[in-house]
Amino acid sequence: MLEQGTISIHTENIFPIIKKSLYSDHQIFLRELISNAVDAIQKLNMVSRAGEYSGDIGEPEIQIAIDKNNKTLSITDNGIGMTADEVKKYINQVAFSSAEEFIQKYKSTSDQSIIGHFGLGFYSSFMVAQKVEIDTLSYKEGAQAVHWSCNGSPEFTLEESPRTTRGTTITLHLMEEELEYLEAARIKNLVKTYCDFMPVPIKLDGEVLNRQKAPWRESPSNLSKEDYIEFYRYLYPFQEDPLLWVHLNTDYPFIINGILYFPKLRPDVDVTKGQIKLFCNQVFVSDHCEEIIPQFLLPMRGVIDSSDIPLNVSRSALQTDRTVKKIGDYIAKKVGDRLKELYRDNRDQYISAWKDLGTFVKFGVMNDEKFKKQVEDILIFRSTAELSNQTASETPAVQVQSEGEDAWQDVTPPSSPAEGTEGGSYTTLKEYLERNKERHQNRVFYCTDEAAQATYVELHKKQGLEVLFMDSFIDTHFINFLEREFQDVKFTRVDSDLDQTLLDKDQATEIVDPKTNKTRGEVIKELFEKALNKPKLNIRTEALKSDNPQSTPPAMVLLPEILRRLREMNALMQQQMVEFPEEHILLVNTSHPLIQNLATLNQGSIIQGGGESPTGQLVNMICQHIYDLALMSQKGFDAEGMKGFVERSNEVLTKLTEQATK
Repeated sequence: MLEQGTISIHTENIFPIIKKSLYSDHQIFLRELISNAVDAIQKLNMVSRAGEYSGDIGEPEIQIAIDKNNKTLSITDNGIGMTADEVKKYINQVAFSSAEEFIQKYKSTSDQSIIGHFGLGFYSSFMVAQKVEIDTLSYKEGAQAVHWSCNGSPEFTLEESPRTTRGTTITLHLMEEELEYLEAARIKNLVKTYCDFMPVPIKLDGEVLNRQKAPWRESPSNLSKEDYIEFYRYLYPFQEDPLLWVHLNTDYPFIINGILYFPKLRPDVDVTKGQIKLFCNQVFVSDHCEEIIPQFLLPMRGVIDSSDIPLNVSRSALQTDRTVKKIGDYIAKKVGDRLKELYRDNRDQYISAWKDLGTFVKFGVMNDEKFKKQVEDILIFRSTAELSNQTASETPAVQVQSEGEDAWQDVTPPSSPAEGTEGGSYTTLKEYLERNKERHQNRVFYCTDEAAQATYVELHKKQGLEVLFMDSFIDTHFINFLEREFQDVKFTRVDSDLDQTLLDKDQATEIVDPKTNKTRGEVIKELFEKALNKPKLNIRTEALKSDNPQSTPPAMVLLPEILRRLREMNALMQQQMVEFPEEHILLVNTSHPLIQNLATLNQGSIIQGGGESPTGQLVNMICQHIYDLALMSQKGFDAEGMKGFVERSNEVLTKLTEQATK
């Protein structure tokens, strides 16, 4: 062995670490110094309540002063102050946290938080200052004011001060490259960002810069609906009002306070990025807390404030551990409880919010097994059935977790039910299956585009088949999830195939040509095959049931369920648009008057020596036009396709008017 000893760490190393590594963002120095000032005021309140200080506390405040001539920025508090010994202990001994020691001593009398936990916050001032001075006078009787000064090296001076007022002033002599912090607008912006909800007035030139009141720290009974909405508007200006919110207020198993809002979702919202603001004892930490919030709740907004969330020493990032995971699970459970409560007690409000709320819930169900078990019975779908649902109120609802027994209390003003739920009735999947088990057991008809698939939906409705609307962007994936959950249930989109209930088999087999012994369907199929000349197009002829055949479509394009899903999956994996397949089904409705007239018209066409007769040409054009109309519900035409469609339409109308005027 060559040598054995102890590794030494020199104090001169601490300043380069602070300036270059410990804090990544220079501007947070103001947050740290104001946090220390708030701590000093809170400590004075604590010793006063403990009976160790009988003097006048006065009105707490923090003063910020800018001196452009001397290039100094100062922060003054009227808090507990420090003695010379305390300065030596808490300032000269870097990384020794006075907050930790103080909390232990006054734990039994404290009902307020002490912000600092690291003891390094004060030294963040050396990121922007070439010299830092402390002028302080302790609350202790007979204490001598002291002045501390350091130029960013391990050397410091400590001497008596003529100060006569209790409290502390930190004066920063700013570096040339940091003079932006002498601008009042810059200071106001930083206070609003980091210190807006600190419970002490922060003043600059006599103006109070911060709101002070943190609504999430208030008792829920003290907040009105307007208070919650006003707070949301303050946090997220120019946004629509939230759907509903959850007020978290508990000290077991973690200390967590907060208000979480369900916003109305917009198409441009990035659901992968969180917008919940993270605070630690009312000190702003971050705009994002993806590590805490379960992924499916990231689109939520609001505030979470907890001293139990483990931050790194600069408070700039979370230290992921089991605590973070448990806090995330806890928040998810409370959100689930809130949704169940709303579904049970205020169904109309739940339905009103579902269009936006459903995205959260479905995503959570697919990604969190515990959450799925919580809410699987309250998943609802809009339905074509006429059900006796209550209608939705426009008033956002709120339930809060009470401080005492971890119970939920409804503080939503009662609302009056409206005439009818806009957009139809709502049902759970289990209710749907039970209601339709005799007509189509374990089969679910669904629609993904109400406008494009309106014809198909109406056809099902007229024959008494209930259709569910699954038209949110998440439903393509959610249907696959439901099929795994309900393995004996078949999901069929309304345009994939037609249930036998919708068809009149007797009409389709009727003999219409005794010479060839061909049925109506066979004759019409040959007619369309000839006119369209598309080998990959599968033409089917069926008679659709209806009391009024004119109200049914003359033809429909069908896309088989399995093949359509495979194409959608392949397109998703290759990050491409889903292209319309060449191989698809054209179902021609033989009971429609247009199709019957077309067959009659075709019988009168005469093949001439030079080719097809004008009537035969018209029949072919009408077949093409019927196909175009059926195709429009499945795909949009490109420029060339639309040009051809318009030209054919004009030509058909011209020929029809020519015949009508003969």
